[in-house]
Amino acid sequence: MAEARVSHRPTTDVSTPSYYELRTYAGVLGKIIGVYLGRPFEGWTNELIETRLGEIDYYVHEKVGVRLVVTDDDISGTFTFIRALEDYGFNPELTPKQIGRTWLNYLINGRSVLWWGGLGNSTEHTAYLRLTSGIDAPLSGSIATNGKVVAEQIGAQIFIDGWAMVNPGNPEKAADFARRAASVSHDGEAIVGAQILAAMEAQAYVEQDLDALIDTGLSCVPQDSLLVKMISDIREWHADAGDDWRKTFGRLKATYGYDKYGGNCHIVPNHGLIILAFLHGDGDFHKSLNIVNTAGWDTDCNSGNLGCLMGIRNGLEGIDSGPDWRGPVADICYVPTADSGGGITDAATITRNLVRTTNLLHGTTDNPPKNGARFHFSYPGSVQGFAGANCQLENSVCPSTQNRALKISFDLNGDGPIRATSSTFIDSLETAQYFGGRGYALMASPTLNSGQLVTSTVSLDTSSYEPTTVALCIGVFNDQDEVVFQNGPQRELNRSEPTTLEWQIPDVDGYPISCVGLEVLNSESNGCVFLDRLDWSGAPRATLRQRPGQMWRRAWVNGVDACHHWGESFRLIQNKETGLMLYGNRDWSDYRLSADVTPHLVKRVGIACRVQGMRRYYALVVTDQNQLMLLRELDGTTILAQAPCTLELGRTYDFAIEAKGSALVGYLDAKRVLEANDGALASGGIALLIDEGRTATQQVSLSIPTD
Repeated sequence: MAEARVSHRPTTDVSTPSYYELRTYAGVLGKIIGVYLGRPFEGWTNELIETRLGEIDYYVHEKVGVRLVVTDDDISGTFTFIRALEDYGFNPELTPKQIGRTWLNYLINGRSVLWWGGLGNSTEHTAYLRLTSGIDAPLSGSIATNGKVVAEQIGAQIFIDGWAMVNPGNPEKAADFARRAASVSHDGEAIVGAQILAAMEAQAYVEQDLDALIDTGLSCVPQDSLLVKMISDIREWHADAGDDWRKTFGRLKATYGYDKYGGNCHIVPNHGLIILAFLHGDGDFHKSLNIVNTAGWDTDCNSGNLGCLMGIRNGLEGIDSGPDWRGPVADICYVPTADSGGGITDAATITRNLVRTTNLLHGTTDNPPKNGARFHFSYPGSVQGFAGANCQLENSVCPSTQNRALKISFDLNGDGPIRATSSTFIDSLETAQYFGGRGYALMASPTLNSGQLVTSTVSLDTSSYEPTTVALCIGVFNDQDEVVFQNGPQRELNRSEPTTLEWQIPDVDGYPISCVGLEVLNSESNGCVFLDRLDWSGAPRATLRQRPGQMWRRAWVNGVDACHHWGESFRLIQNKETGLMLYGNRDWSDYRLSADVTPHLVKRVGIACRVQGMRRYYALVVTDQNQLMLLRELDGTTILAQAPCTLELGRTYDFAIEAKGSALVGYLDAKRVLEANDGALASGGIALLIDEGRTATQQVSLSIPTD
């Protein structure tokens, strides 16, 4: 592997992340800003855009009547498929077959990440069907399997940014990873386009010159490619057109337009538009996005890729030098997959995952800001989804600690509580219903649950001399699907040093926790406090069952063919193979899971722990072959222990499974029946499991493992 040309090691002062880390954050921001900017008019022609919206120089979602922050395949696919590196031990020789298995693990058929447009119509759906039928990558995406038109659509390109950002300054390696990842679903010119952009993005960490970046991308692909010829033409047209991007665009449409290629969204014209906007944008983030979006075609895809490239190249300063792109977004990002706790996230969290992956992939020590706190605010301008009630929020350096922190400024003349909170779950029933009616739902489990210990560090503004009392707070849904706030222990802030707050979240009666944050409870004057960090840890302790309202059930990620609540908390129906009803978070490690299970017609049924998707978990199941099994699902099924057990339809079984370190213990009807030791999966959420049939569960409980 060639040596990267930038240092991957963060500086020793965790309050000032490294150059690479900040450029990666800018790349992530550029990606999501670009997608959110282009999404409302995806597929529109240039003529329609200019007639109805004019030039696209800022967000237009309100004009079109849609939300700004949305679920979108460009975002969810980009930041999901890169997890193949973590799941396969950060192996630099990661294979297309392993990336394809990552697809099968995180995708929920018809419900997450992809455009589920059908065989031969949606390239990614076609590849998914090939994978599920046993055709491994790269054959799953090949021209030989799917034909040239299907294989050369745009999807390979839109998912490649992560592979570039984990190979900063190493375009050859970025292009190689992009080739492997793209081959899961695409072939031919689609792979070439993915490689060119990945190489350009990787090189953008260390190179500013636009032509040099294009040359780098071209150096990583076959020179007889159609895209290579098209890029040569665009460079000539750009030189001839001067500042007139529309002139170049006219020639692009005439020579390489949509009418020349089959399918819904071909790689050739859209890749050409990215190169056109990159050149005519003159190195400016705003001008580049203006051109690529005003021109039309696949606007969210093209804008997302170009936004990432320009974010990496120009850094945060380039994004912040024009209109306020970041304020309305507030870092918020949705990545709904079978990783149930990952649906609600933010740009800073995604950045840290990419930086950690980069360090471990290249054998470099990872030093996360503030000892790995979830909310650390170490990146300039980052608010990590926090919103203020009766207060103003700003990322700022805290005078007493010299760390970047969330500055919470408040005015006592305001009406109502002073709070700063960030979502740990879907924020409202309205939001859940909105996304249920579009491309795919916002599926997520709460990232914070009863029994977990929340900790934070808070500082008082050194210019304030008045006593100020604060408390941690959470918002919890009630039986009317409304958010009701609860506070932890109150603390008066110390004027001379930061104050540590701790709160073990109480039992919330099975309702999901919507948000977490800080409330200012008492102050004798206007002022401000600094939230330096906020985190939580430990195993959840909760009882999950049917409750009034809807949000309790939306806290479960549906990976079965059908789930009903007709007198039962969960009636699961799975027509073929294995389905999971998922809940919980990737960082849960040691806990006890118990649930009642009543099979009505099944091939296999039970519960699963340390669940990391549809195909990574431990499970305790009873089968129609009258066997009780403790098994591991990980690149196939491994039976860890088994014993005879009669499957009786209509009987209620009490299942329990404990995970503590590498020790796994299975219980049936309160009896310890199976044991195993296995360290392959160290953490993960929970699931109800069913294989071909129907089953019912009334209650699921999480608790601390027994000694």
